[in-house]
Amino acid sequence: MQIQLIDGEFSASETIDIVTQLIQVKIKYHENKIKSNHNEEDIKMRERKIKMLQNDLNEARNYIEKKASPIKLIGQITL
Repeated sequence: MQIQLIDGEFSASETIDIVTQLIQVKIKYHENKIKSNHNEEDIKMRERKIKMLQNDLNEARNYIEKKASPIKLIGQITL
């Protein structure tokens, strides 16, 4: 099963906004799991994932800012 989340062309600022919001949702998910978890290994793993997501977001912003608009975004979830 596939869920199509995004499929369209967007300006650079719209693209940054969409990507930022998507990544922030995932970061918030990990933060909530950290708050409810007492397993130190799991907490450290989630903290690493949060840092990776933050780094990916910074890299994506830099990349998007250098691209000409419009930018094609395609995103789907495969179950």
